[in-house]
This record gives sequence, structure tokens and C-alpha cells, in this order.
Amino acid sequence: MKNKSVHPTEVIPAGVIKENRLVEMVFPERTNHYGTLFAGAALSLMVKSAYMLASRYSRHTVVVANSEKADFQVPIKQGQLIEIISKITKTGTTSMTVGVELYSEDFLTGERRLGTKGKFVLVALDKTGKPTKVPPLFDRVRSKSA
Repeated sequence: MKNKSVHPTEVIPAGVIKENRLVEMVFPERTNHYGTLFAGAALSLMVKSAYMLASRYSRHTVVVANSEKADFQVPIKQGQLIEIISKITKTGTTSMTVGVELYSEDFLTGERRLGTKGKFVLVALDKTGKPTKVPPLFDRVRSKSA
């Protein structure tokens, strides 16, 4: 008897995934001497999330071309959860701008606060390492006359 529990493969094309979420816990190796999330660790996680989203959106290899100002708003303590939410906010011919927000959450109380936010510009590359086109970002809200 053949196994009939074969799962179909889903293919998600470029231009579909416009948001990414990562959840991590702040362990001691990611903290500074104050017991709060080290800024470099926060930026690393934010770039990682932006990279994952841009790669999934474009379906190409991507590189970081620019990181704009990152605002650190509140300290994030060891033992808290962090949720990193990345969204494609703009596309160019070969580039994608990704807005990233990092939230802290006390998983016992549910208290949640915006800890850090920033923007990153990533460029899609073809198989030879040259910039390549990305799908345009369309607004879902369009006027009825359009």
C-alpha cells in the first residue's frame, strides 16, 4: 500500500511576502554589562530580519547597501522576548527599503514596548553578482477612478 499522505509543495513567487517577524529571547551572551541588549546585537538581529525579508520578497540574493538611522528608545532587559517586525516600505529598480521595529516583551506580564527602529536598503543581485530588478511595491489601496 502506498503512502497517500504526500504534502503538496507551495511556491511563493517574488513580490508576495512583504512582512517578516522573528521572535528571540535575550540571553546573557547578547547583553552588555548593564544586563540590557547590546546595541550591536540588536542591529545584527534587525539586519538579519531585513535580509530575510528582502530575499523572500525579491527571490534573489541581496546585500545591504545602506543602513539609515537606528533609534534606540528603551533598554531591553536580559530575559525578555524580542519581536522584530520587518516590512518592505519602498522599492526601486534593484533596491528595497525595509523598515524594522524591534519590540521587547515581558512574557510573564505581556508588557510590550518599542525598543528600537530603523531602516535598511538592500539591493538584489543576479547570479553574476550584478544588481537585478525587483518587483515593484504596489499600494493595495487604490482610488475607484484609477
